[in-house]
Amino acid sequence: MAPESTGTLPLASEQHIVASRQTVRALCQTLRFSLVEQTKMVTAASELSRNTLIHGGGGRMHWAVLEEGARRGLQLRFEDEGPGIANLDLAMSDGYTSGGGMGLGLPGSKRLVNEFDIRSAPGQGTCVSIVKWR
Repeated sequence: MAPESTGTLPLASEQHIVASRQTVRALCQTLRFSLVEQTKMVTAASELSRNTLIHGGGGRMHWAVLEEGARRGLQLRFEDEGPGIANLDLAMSDGYTSGGGMGLGLPGSKRLVNEFDIRSAPGQGTCVSIVKWR
């Protein structure tokens, strides 16, 4: 069964991260993304879901299937009410990590998609929006 063209998933546990990957893969398949494009979008969604859970204390993933003329795409938005990011420029630099990881999450995710937007401020949570067009 194909997922709805818009929806929301909670991101409050490891199981929710798995569900977010499965949902994104199903949406990409519905949009007839190539296997490479599916993998890129699922990888970005996995990284951003994990960031939402670990750094933001949990939140939500919203999705929307987009149509713009003849092209179709998938928008994902990850929101949390966590501590926010004090220095976005630093967080978006390759190799920076605040959690002991490899530091590829945000900048790596940005490279995998066509559009990337991040909004965050200390004490105000974080919202990351990505779009992949077919």
